[in-house]
Amino acid sequence: MRIGLTGGASSTDKIVDQAKRAEDEGFSALWYASTVAGDPLAALAVAGRATSTIELGTAVLQTYPCHPLLQANRAAAVAEAMGRPGFTLGLGPSHGPLIEEVYGLSYARPGRNTEEYLQIVTALLRGEDVSVRGDEWSTESVGRMTRIAHPVPVLLSAMSPRLLRIAGQFADGTVLWMASARVIESRIAPAITAAAAAGGRDAPRIVAGLPVAVHDDVDEARSAVAATSSAYAGMPNYQRIISAGGNDDAAGVAIVGDEESVRGQLQSLVAAGATEIWAAVVPVGVDKRASLRRSRDLLRHLATSP
Repeated sequence: MRIGLTGGASSTDKIVDQAKRAEDEGFSALWYASTVAGDPLAALAVAGRATSTIELGTAVLQTYPCHPLLQANRAAAVAEAMGRPGFTLGLGPSHGPLIEEVYGLSYARPGRNTEEYLQIVTALLRGEDVSVRGDEWSTESVGRMTRIAHPVPVLLSAMSPRLLRIAGQFADGTVLWMASARVIESRIAPAITAAAAAGGRDAPRIVAGLPVAVHDDVDEARSAVAATSSAYAGMPNYQRIISAGGNDDAAGVAIVGDEESVRGQLQSLVAAGATEIWAAVVPVGVDKRASLRRSRDLLRHLATSP
């Protein structure tokens, strides 16, 4: 089973140490939020030089505040700095409250905005020149795009039918957060796979991101998840995907329970169509270190088992 973890720490040195440890333990990837170290790309590039095989990806960088030509150049610079393949650019349009209230930008047409953005970014990262005047984004890239040292796959955070179609048509897959096995099987996998097939593209990656806690007291574990997930309550995009899976909140969709239960729940994600797991480990109880160790031990075992 391909299992990645949440990446991020308080300093670049700790981020590097975290990446080296995750690689040594057999995890397939580390996924970094847009706020890690202020901007994860610099620390990620340094961590990439200190490792050799682990995938390092963003989950996700916001599209709206960064022009697609600049975003493509940033991604190319990371690939060059890492000196090896293994950087994956995860992108997403974020959420209306953040884009409008924090950045002061319009969130009126996220579908169209994202479609134009993905078309430009993916073409640039394939080494193509782009000359486009769109409704949302425009660019003239000739002479303004750095060399692509290594391939940079692009994943889109996609939960709606339109974004799933865009992800299948233009990206290499999707990186999800808070989507249950039920939602992946019924909505996400069929939609993105059909879109990729219609465009003659390879089967898409589906990275299923969820909170994970190995703990005998399920109620206590869900309470711990709830305590770290209050921000999602105000995000309609997350609320829709959580509700679609038959849950009321992030605690309900989390993967929690003892080792046997968590193993089964993770396997159900793969059976539903996920190609890999992104586990955000949540500590539970009085001894947080012991809790983290228990969850990580199981995840490491699953990641390295044949």
